[in-house]
Amino acid sequence: MPRDTSIRSVLIIGSGPIIIGQACEFDYSGSQAALSLKEEGIEVSIINSNPATIMTDKVIADHVYLRPLTVDSIEEILIEQKIDAVLPTMGGQTALNLCKEAEERGVWEKHGVKVIGVDVAAIEKTENREAFRQLMVDIGVGVANSRIANSFLEGKEAAQEIGYPLVIRPSYTLGGSGGGFVHKKEEFDAALKRGLEASPTHEVLVEQAVLGWKEYELELLRDSNDNVIIICSIENFDPMGIHTGDSITVAPAMTLSDRCYQDMRNQAIKMMRAIGNFAGGCNVQFSVNPDNDEIIAIEINPRVSRSSALASKATGYPIAKIASKLAIGYNLDEIENQITKTTSAYFEPTLDYVIVKIPRWNFDKFKGANMELGLQMKSVGEVMGIGRSFIEALQKACQSLEIGRAGLGADGRHNRSIEEIMYGLEHPSWNRLFLIKDAMSMGVPLESIRKVTRIDKWFLAQIQDLVHLETELKRYSLNNIPKDFFFSLKQKGFSDIQIAYLLGNVTEDEVYDRRTSLGIRRVYKMVDTCAAEFAAQTPYYYSTFEEENESVSSDKKKIIVLGSGPNRIGQGIEFDYSCVHGLLAAKETGFEAIMVNCNPETVSTDFNMANKLYFEPVFWEHVREIIELEKPEGVIVQLGGQTALKMAEKLHEKGIKIIGTSYNDMDVAEDRGRFSDLLKELEIPYPKYGVAENAEEAIVVANEVGYPVLVRPSYVLGGQGMSIVINDEDLEKAVVKLLGDLPGNRVLIDHFLDRAEETESDSICDGEDVHIVGLMEHIEPAGIHSGDSSAVLPPFSLSAQVIADMETYSKKIARALNVIGLLNIQFAVKDDKVYVIEANPRASRTVPFIAKAYDVPYINIAAKIMLGVNKLKDFNIERKLQGYAIKEPVFSYDKFPEVPKELGPEMKSTGESIRFIKDLEDPYFRKLYKDKSMYLSK
Repeated sequence: MPRDTSIRSVLIIGSGPIIIGQACEFDYSGSQAALSLKEEGIEVSIINSNPATIMTDKVIADHVYLRPLTVDSIEEILIEQKIDAVLPTMGGQTALNLCKEAEERGVWEKHGVKVIGVDVAAIEKTENREAFRQLMVDIGVGVANSRIANSFLEGKEAAQEIGYPLVIRPSYTLGGSGGGFVHKKEEFDAALKRGLEASPTHEVLVEQAVLGWKEYELELLRDSNDNVIIICSIENFDPMGIHTGDSITVAPAMTLSDRCYQDMRNQAIKMMRAIGNFAGGCNVQFSVNPDNDEIIAIEINPRVSRSSALASKATGYPIAKIASKLAIGYNLDEIENQITKTTSAYFEPTLDYVIVKIPRWNFDKFKGANMELGLQMKSVGEVMGIGRSFIEALQKACQSLEIGRAGLGADGRHNRSIEEIMYGLEHPSWNRLFLIKDAMSMGVPLESIRKVTRIDKWFLAQIQDLVHLETELKRYSLNNIPKDFFFSLKQKGFSDIQIAYLLGNVTEDEVYDRRTSLGIRRVYKMVDTCAAEFAAQTPYYYSTFEEENESVSSDKKKIIVLGSGPNRIGQGIEFDYSCVHGLLAAKETGFEAIMVNCNPETVSTDFNMANKLYFEPVFWEHVREIIELEKPEGVIVQLGGQTALKMAEKLHEKGIKIIGTSYNDMDVAEDRGRFSDLLKELEIPYPKYGVAENAEEAIVVANEVGYPVLVRPSYVLGGQGMSIVINDEDLEKAVVKLLGDLPGNRVLIDHFLDRAEETESDSICDGEDVHIVGLMEHIEPAGIHSGDSSAVLPPFSLSAQVIADMETYSKKIARALNVIGLLNIQFAVKDDKVYVIEANPRASRTVPFIAKAYDVPYINIAAKIMLGVNKLKDFNIERKLQGYAIKEPVFSYDKFPEVPKELGPEMKSTGESIRFIKDLEDPYFRKLYKDKSMYLSK
């Protein structure tokens, strides 16, 4: 049936700030849905309080409302825009809960608004644990033995009936919040209390724990004709017991028998049809007994999820885009296949490659955190590797993680303590994958590892194969490795730097030169959804080692944009926002825009965002070979955060042009010594500082600059390893720990300006003129990381002289650093004197916030200046902010209740929200601000 023509305007509800369990996958799905609906001539409005996302940018929707995610805010938009329908399935649990609340308050009925993409009744059936369990029983789908509990007494009775081990699952929560395993009776009371408190309805499911069973997910789409297709099967490498967001996952499923898959598929379709009559997408999770293939349903989510984004990137099938078209009435056979452009969307993708997702954690930010993985999701991001085999994809994913690994082991970072290894296998944490490899390298039998981890034997055998290959490689020297064996190593995902390590006394470049002299080079294969059965029209590629290269370099002028890799604390969605605008600017100015990134959650890795997408690790070897194939005019590193910046030195060494600010000028800003010399030359005040390479040197420097001092490593992002110390003893401990965590780094020691105020400026410079994008004043004092501080735009209490000094210093530094593009500067203000703390000639967390507050596309402007096609004078920049905008950080402390919540120089926030106020008497501001003089006098 054709689309519902009565729907002329749609409201999409966003997911709000990034938190653990609800990350930028909803920015991706919301953006894709908005563009899909706009294609149909529908007027799209978006409500979301997150300023860092591309979803809240005018390039995505007709009307963007950066407002608190409340039913009252939604009702105001319904009236203002005369909304016909609301799509709540693109904003995660936040959007579904809001939709349900609005339904209960009669808002949709009052304003004649249709809920599309899901039935409100389906939300209740899937989120209410008892309703879901009973529905599964009614339709004949297996579930674990369980009982619902709304009180302490009911919970105790349920536990007595079912027996241990148990799972406690709170209703209406996200990312497993409040849930957990109970292995013995003594642990039950505390776990039950935590679960009941986490649930907004004070309800938990007490369930039989199927620990060690295998876990699978299916992504489904259904149209209004009741046609259902399975987009992707996903297998968890980790068995039941670890939240799927914290599990390594593989697509397509590797160890699933055909009979079991067909059974699972039939059950998933039955489940989707049973929860309502809506047209849209669903994610279904199953558990399978490895002994007899018994299947039980874990849950069904009638919305896009983190796995939907993964499945979209894994298959090339844009789930959110198609789901939004189904929601307005189209059937699957009426929608064009986005990849082939000749067939319909009514088909199930076929993969002739393997994808592996590995989560990214930030336990280093949460000192004292319980690092063991379980039912509560703790990862902050993820990466995806694509290869022709599981092991190639796994190694590529390891290279993508940004944790200093060159692949799965073979990089000098192995653990040699058998006690630590065996403990880590039994108590899974972020490094269990690497410990499995270490255990095998030390001769621990595969069967022993399987019994402890309960990971399927097939996966373990694949990893053991790497150990055998490493042993064989050590028999050779670089010049006598047989070509076939060399080729096999590369097909198994070994990086040149891993091979160099295993050979010993050989450099990465020497390995690269040797293999290319043998004709062993990467080729690129297209992600085409149909295993080449039909010709693909979409330039979306991954690398492997075979004969045929499917990526043909054009004669056009090209620009490569390096992405930001996995989300983590200190490097979040704001860099993906920046990369998307870099791509758009390149395309608008006539360049072929090429994206390189490995994050499946992001908009930048949507195959229709760039002219060409390489879903590859932002890892030197991979980037180098893409550059050699494409021969771009240059590479943009300024938009992808520290991930991309780390490539700048290599690019500079190889004579590859860096678009925008040069490597040398960026290095001046990163190198504290050179930067302080520059400030001295410019007569700009800065805190006294020194540099040390060990604890003894640090104590000498600290006594010269004067306590308290700020101790930090050089070349890091998000305040990693920063601390404030007040004496020699604390300094020695801090330096020893820092150099232990980041070996080979230098320690920067700055005099800490106690009770100072912190401010920031963001600027754009074209090499001559400087435009101050925005000046911000922090509510929290200096000493709290800027990412964890509430920032007010424009400043609300700074003197005219302080503001003038900030502007003057910003312009001086921009010109002295020869900045072409963006510059963020952080200041400390004490007794009305302005000191420069640091300068970052790159995209920062604050620019998207300022761009949204002033309604100016600053990143787009900066990118066009970086590309050399425009100067600042070409733009007529008009700011539209009336009153003030406040950036408020958001934390995910609920995942780490054992961690102290005090803020300091190391960033801990996972996201942020924006709030607009008319004046400083606004109650929100007064509550946030309280008494600033009290803050500064502490």
